[in-house]
Amino acid sequence: MQTITVVALDAMGGDNAPAEIVKGAVDAVSSREDIKVLLVGKEDVVRGELSRHSYPKERIGIVDAPEVIEMAEPPVMAIRKKKQSSMVVGMNLVKQKEADAFVTAGSSGAVLVGGQTIIGRIRGIKRPPLAPLIPTASGVSLLIDCGANVDARPEHLVQFARMGAIYMEKVVGVKNPRVAIVNIGAEEEKGNALVKETFPLLRACTDIHFVGSIEAREIPGGSADVIVCEAFVGNVILKLYEGLSATLVSAIRQGLMSTVRSKVGAALALPAMKKTLKAFDATEYGGAPLLGLNGLAVKTHGSSKAKEITNSIYQCVTFHENDINGIIRERIIGAGGEEPQTADL
Repeated sequence: MQTITVVALDAMGGDNAPAEIVKGAVDAVSSREDIKVLLVGKEDVVRGELSRHSYPKERIGIVDAPEVIEMAEPPVMAIRKKKQSSMVVGMNLVKQKEADAFVTAGSSGAVLVGGQTIIGRIRGIKRPPLAPLIPTASGVSLLIDCGANVDARPEHLVQFARMGAIYMEKVVGVKNPRVAIVNIGAEEEKGNALVKETFPLLRACTDIHFVGSIEAREIPGGSADVIVCEAFVGNVILKLYEGLSATLVSAIRQGLMSTVRSKVGAALALPAMKKTLKAFDATEYGGAPLLGLNGLAVKTHGSSKAKEITNSIYQCVTFHENDINGIIRERIIGAGGEEPQTADL
C-alpha cells in the first residue's frame, strides 16, 4: 500500500499568496500520487483560487483559518494572539498528527516561534536550526544554522552537525557527508571563542565525517556537504550567496545582449547556460527545514513562486518517508526521546 504524505500548506503566507501557493499545491498533487495537501487559509479565498485549476479533488483539502500573520508582526505576539491564523492552525495540524509537515512562505520569526511552542522540540534537542540547501560546484551543501539561533553554544553546533549529516545522507542521498565548521582559516587555533570550543567537540564525534574548518570562499566550490555555523554567520552567508548569484546572472545576461556578436554567441551557448543556471537556482531545492522538531516545518522564501512551493512539498515527502525524526531520536538522543518538548511563549 502506498504511503501518503500529508502536507499542511500555508495558503496565505508570502508575497505571492494565495495564487502561487495554490498553484504549487496543484502541481505537486497532479504530478505525484503519494501526496495530499491541506491548504490552510481563508476558505472563501482559497476555494476561489482552487476553482481556477483542475486537480485530483480527493488529494487537496481546505482548512479554514480566517487570520493572517503579517511579515512585520512581532513573532511571539502574533503566535500568541492569532490562534486562528493560517500559520498557527497549520502547525497545530502537525502537532495533532493530522499532517506530516507544514510549509510556509510567511514570517520566518513566526515559524521559529511556532515550531518550538506548537510542534515542539524532540526531547533532548537543545535548539532547532534552519537548514537550507545551497548550490555548489559539486551539487548542494546544507547550511546549518541560517537563521534560528544567533547565540548558539558549542553543544548546539554539535547537534546541528549531527542532524545535518543525517539530513544530507537520508534526504539528499550523500554517503558519509563531509562536515565542516565555518572559520576564518584552516588552522584549528583560528576563529572566535565559539569556533575554538566547538572544533574539538566535532572532531571527537564518531558518527560524523568531520573535515575541519571551511572558509567562506570555499563553500561555493563544494568543499563540504554540511556547513556548520551559528545563525548570524549563516544568515550573512546565505544572503550574500543569494545576492551575488542574482547579480552575476543579471550581469551575464546584460553582457550577452550588449552587441550583435555577443547575441550570436548567446544563442549558441543558450542550452548550456540554461542547464548551468538551473543548478544555481535556489527554487530547485525547496525550502529550509527547521530540524529537531516533533514534526516538520519548512520555511520557503517570502517571494516563492509555485515551483519552489512544489519542490518544498516534495522535500517533505522525502523527509517523511525516510523517517528523519526517528533517525534523529535514535542516533542523537537515544531511546526514550519521543515526548515533545515545547518552549514557553
